[in-house]
Amino acid sequence: MSRYVYLVRHGEQQDAEHGLPDGPLSGRGQRQARAIAERLSGVPFASVHTSPLQRAVETARLMTERMPAVEPELSALLMDCIPAGPSPEMPHAFEPFFGGITPEEISAGEAQMADATAEWLSPSRDDRHDLLITHNFVIAWFVREVFGAPAWRWMGVNQANCGLTIIRVRTAKPPVLVTHNDLGHLPAELRTGLPVDQPF
Repeated sequence: MSRYVYLVRHGEQQDAEHGLPDGPLSGRGQRQARAIAERLSGVPFASVHTSPLQRAVETARLMTERMPAVEPELSALLMDCIPAGPSPEMPHAFEPFFGGITPEEISAGEAQMADATAEWLSPSRDDRHDLLITHNFVIAWFVREVFGAPAWRWMGVNQANCGLTIIRVRTAKPPVLVTHNDLGHLPAELRTGLPVDQPF
């Protein structure tokens, strides 16, 4: 039996470039959400869970308009967080990122991600499809977890707004990454949220 976990980063947030911690989707973010909804509208999702932050909730609402059989459920396990702190083997180039982050934030993020991966990377008794609408760092942690990479390696794993990552969880084998940050449903003008543009 296979469990497929579909991880979608929320659409572009309005005025995100001004450092706002949360807010509604921009017009472009709404178009991104509708584009991935169109792509996934035929998937028989057993559940849809979303981060409770506004940009994720609005993405979930727009997506599930095309999926009338499911209702999005809020989950604090999908909140934006810092999944892990610095470690001795981490490249020095990443150290400035942690300058304003407290040990308490790191501990909370580590506990949250331990619970999140236990919840969604566990095998299912039946074939099923689960949709998670969340944030860049959360998706990076799931990808790191699948590869069994060092804890710091979530850093530098980036996901575009409404990019698609799919993980397959099986009963007798380790989880596998089916696709990461797939942007095939987004035209070049809707590919936002990455440190480097991906027009192709």
